[in-house]
Amino acid sequence: MRPNFNSAVHKRLSSRELMDPLDRDDEEGAARLLSSSPTEEENGKPSWRLSLPHVCVATISSFLFGYHLGVVNEPLESISIDLGFTGNTLAEGFVVSICLGGALVGCLFSGWIADGIGRRRAFQLSALPMIIGAFLSASAGNLQTMLLGRFLVGTGMGLGPPVAALYVTEVSPSFIRGTYGGLIQIATCLGLIGALLVGIAVKEAVGGWRICFWVSAAPAALLAICMEFCAESPHWLYKHARIGEAEAEFERLLGVSHVKSAISELLRSDRGDDADGVKFSELLYGRHFRVVFIGSTLFALQQLSGINAVFYFSSVVFKRAKVPSNIANICIGLVNLSGSIIAMLLMDKLGRKVLLFGSFVGMAVAMALQASAASYQILGSGTLYLSVGGMLLFVFTFALGAGPVPGLLLPEIFPNKIREKAMAVCMSVHWVVNFFVGLLFLRLLELLGAKVLYTIFASFCLIAAAFVRRNVVETKGRSLQEIEISLLPTQ
Repeated sequence: MRPNFNSAVHKRLSSRELMDPLDRDDEEGAARLLSSSPTEEENGKPSWRLSLPHVCVATISSFLFGYHLGVVNEPLESISIDLGFTGNTLAEGFVVSICLGGALVGCLFSGWIADGIGRRRAFQLSALPMIIGAFLSASAGNLQTMLLGRFLVGTGMGLGPPVAALYVTEVSPSFIRGTYGGLIQIATCLGLIGALLVGIAVKEAVGGWRICFWVSAAPAALLAICMEFCAESPHWLYKHARIGEAEAEFERLLGVSHVKSAISELLRSDRGDDADGVKFSELLYGRHFRVVFIGSTLFALQQLSGINAVFYFSSVVFKRAKVPSNIANICIGLVNLSGSIIAMLLMDKLGRKVLLFGSFVGMAVAMALQASAASYQILGSGTLYLSVGGMLLFVFTFALGAGPVPGLLLPEIFPNKIREKAMAVCMSVHWVVNFFVGLLFLRLLELLGAKVLYTIFASFCLIAAAFVRRNVVETKGRSLQEIEISLLPTQ
């Protein structure tokens, strides 16, 4: 059975003399003390320098996510020649997309893994298939080995990002949590750019594509090693009644003067629920349905906005504008990175909701520009440059909010009881919608034309903006416990 949290925490508080001596044996006095625990302003803000190294290590998983998404784009032709499936578009498509299947598998189990063995061990576990998969891909002598390697890499890709979102949210001080969350998106952008640059550098070398996969094993190994020295999530430790260890980790992450308020905040939101008894059905209906619905819808709308379709179609648009594909891809990567950096700087100033709403509105405008350009192709090259400008604006506005905010916002609004499993469900929705958008995009483009398809994407962006305005709560500067209490009042 799960230990009684209230009893355990009260014992710890008493042993450290955190209660008023007059009320130490009085439960009402203890409750009054906990309900009026020192605020961050009274004690001063925790030092962001304590938690930064732990967050930076966690973002290695996001770097790997971006790297493996883009690693085969540049050398795919060389891979097909060396492995003997040149001209087989189905095989080429499998090499690119089988990661999505592996990612869905990894993502489905991410919540149970992160809850069962902890965040640090989950990171290390995610690194293992990425190392093995990288070795298999790099040494592949046939298509089957390549596909197996890519699938294994995908499982690590699916497990790592949800755990990173959980970990960064749970180890970050509230006043800088948004900034740290922005680092996840920046790391993903750097991974995409890194894969592109490595692919360009080895493009002319014989068997150079193998180097692209060998290189990816290094950061995966670094993640597994460095996580051994990082703090475990105090929220996970508290959830599993390891109160003393949670206090020790809070001390590492926030400083000794903030341990009392951090533990008190956790106790305020604890309702005595059985954390081990969360059923899958509780995520689909009941009192947890609202937050899971918000999270799943946000990820679905993120993909239905057309962001991946834009990436798929970008090379064609740039080619029509007579811009070399290498330069085009670098431009897309730099615009994505620039928007992500700006989002990181604004996340704890403007807030999550403002950035998310403005991002979807900007994406709708950018899609409207591309739809307009597609309507007037007969007017000459000016429309092509309008299309390119619309595409760059779309990627930039995506990076400002729709890209980084959902992965940060969802762990904030999910209660500690369901956080891991709810993230797994929502990220799985992300991967499923991502798969179908990628699968159907070219077919829909052929049937409907660019104008209609881009108009549909713009409409989804406007729907997303309206959804954000109506359903998303602002979490800037609020502790995870304050957010949980406001969304899920005691029943």
